[in-house]
Amino acid sequence: MEYDLNVIVFNFVDMLSHARTEMEIIRELADDEPAYRSLMKSWFEYSSLFEIIKYLADKNVKIIITTDHGSIKVQRPVKIVGDRNVNTNLRYKFGKSLNYNAREVFEMKDPEKYFLPRQNVSTRWVFTRGTDFFAYPNNYNYYARYYSNTFQHGGISMQEIMIPIITLSSKS
Repeated sequence: MEYDLNVIVFNFVDMLSHARTEMEIIRELADDEPAYRSLMKSWFEYSSLFEIIKYLADKNVKIIITTDHGSIKVQRPVKIVGDRNVNTNLRYKFGKSLNYNAREVFEMKDPEKYFLPRQNVSTRWVFTRGTDFFAYPNNYNYYARYYSNTFQHGGISMQEIMIPIITLSSKS
């Protein structure tokens, strides 16, 4: 109460989306979007975050709740080939040795124009579109099934880049 600004980071939503991808039990509990939202709501109702909000409700404070990114449920794999230096994100890739179908991606051949770094002269950035995600040709079918219907981030969809923010003021 004595400081003008206090920050608490709760990374549960991001952790849940990654756990939904990697853990079969979470995938079953949150099989579709309504179940995923229900699981999140249940966590929130019993979380220390909700306890903190209730505690602060009658104090003379302002609470700002936000996040660092959104996510999108991906469904369709798009093939891409790159060398071992290409990043691992499923929604965007950058590097000098990328091979892909240009009609299936949003391509940035001049990254500086978009305020993105260029590692060398031939660095390109590519982003998936809609609910697509990148998959490499080796073990393509395995990864297509594994990541299909999971929540991912790092792309340029509205769901991933619009940052929600809410300001709560105390009742007093």
